[in-house]
Amino acid sequence: MARDLTYQSASGACGGCRILSHTPGDHWLKVQYQTLFRLRPDGRIERENDPDYSPGPRFWLAGCSERTLFGLRDDLPDDLVAEIEGLAASEPPLTHTAPPKYLARYLSLLGKDGPAAHNLGLTYELPNAHPYPCPSNARLINSDSQEGRDLVHSWASAGVPENLVELGFHQATDFWTPWCGVIVDDEVASLAFAARLADTGAELGLVTGKAFRGQGFAATATAGLSQLPSLRSRMLFYSTDQGNISSQRVAERLGLRLRGASLRIA
Repeated sequence: MARDLTYQSASGACGGCRILSHTPGDHWLKVQYQTLFRLRPDGRIERENDPDYSPGPRFWLAGCSERTLFGLRDDLPDDLVAEIEGLAASEPPLTHTAPPKYLARYLSLLGKDGPAAHNLGLTYELPNAHPYPCPSNARLINSDSQEGRDLVHSWASAGVPENLVELGFHQATDFWTPWCGVIVDDEVASLAFAARLADTGAELGLVTGKAFRGQGFAATATAGLSQLPSLRSRMLFYSTDQGNISSQRVAERLGLRLRGASLRIA
């Protein structure tokens, strides 16, 4: 997954590739891009880097105070790619306080056949082995342990508990590893998991049951995931929409540092 993206696109020099090639291999933006998506050799997005083979965004833009990085999906026509690349390459540094400078133009270019759905995001740094206390009425269980493997095996045989079905887990194969759950009264209160996993990075996914929200269990699950040996060598990302206040509160509970902002256009 970690490779030097310095190839040429069909339309000539790929602006996204030039930016990638000038970004250090261990810079968090480059690691995140290669974690989130399956990429062509020229750096174009093929799909999301998830087990479901989900379609990737048509345009992804992310940055911080020091640099900006962007990617475009591989099914976009070359003339459109060239125009968007020209705009993205001249974007000023992204911040969480203002949208990208050329947002309206991106939406116009990508919305010629109908409105283009978009969202603005935030990315936090999740340190490996991040400390956070586990409440006295809870305990942690994870996929790296025999107990965790036995639990998933029991769900495969007997069915996934209803509270987890309500959170989108319909069968045992929906539990993407590695994961870490908070158990309260023999029920999974919150579950943190690797929504995207690459050799060098992991993007966190997080769900919490309605009855357990606002009690710190999501922060406990997130910290527990960061401590797993299987993630020790990877850079960890906690990302959320700019409008998701509850998710941002989890980051605040954990004291996570805000790294940068992003834009996705589907």
